[in-house]
Amino acid sequence: MSTLKPLQIDIVSDVVCPWCYIGKRRIENALALTPDVPVEINWRPFFLNTWVPREGISRDEYLTKKFGSVEAYKGIAGRVVAAATEEGLTYRPELVRRQPNTTDCHRLIHWADAQRKSAEMKQRLMELYFRDGGDLTDVDVLVQAAADIGLDAEDIRKRLAGDEDVALISAQAQDAADKGISGVPTFVFAQKYAVSGAQPAEQLARAIRQVSAEVNAQAAE
Repeated sequence: MSTLKPLQIDIVSDVVCPWCYIGKRRIENALALTPDVPVEINWRPFFLNTWVPREGISRDEYLTKKFGSVEAYKGIAGRVVAAATEEGLTYRPELVRRQPNTTDCHRLIHWADAQRKSAEMKQRLMELYFRDGGDLTDVDVLVQAAADIGLDAEDIRKRLAGDEDVALISAQAQDAADKGISGVPTFVFAQKYAVSGAQPAEQLARAIRQVSAEVNAQAAE
């Protein structure tokens, strides 16, 4: 029996993007629909709001700048909350008080990858933000999130205090932008086919099967 070559899936997304939160659940559901296809998942950083400073800003200031007013976002939020609920996720926009710059979140996801826990780290940060209204600009919150998934709290605290991998994360996010990725989540299959947006699990599963078959057919030639 021939062994299938794993399909590389790069997921470009941001921790504070609600459609990325929904898209993460949908790609997981897609993978559950394709258990026979081996995959290799890489979580890639993206900055939804490059203009938010490292220390973050108040949520009201952010919503006013991005959507015109806090009220204007309420209309948009309803649709996103409903989509999240359909996927078994909780999004409570009224709890969010602070809009973070996500450089440190992406650093945590990158560091968690060394223990194959990047997806867990991403999920924990997203739950804190969307479900609990957690302040992702607070170092204590980030350190606790890392500890929650089994990373060494003191090690993480030390690393967050410095600039380790800040340049790397910035370069990776810039690389995605340079490749024309402007909307997230974007799922890149085998480094050549990109699917943009939180597409339904069935559609993502179809893409996984098609691209995997193509990759393996090429490998067999």
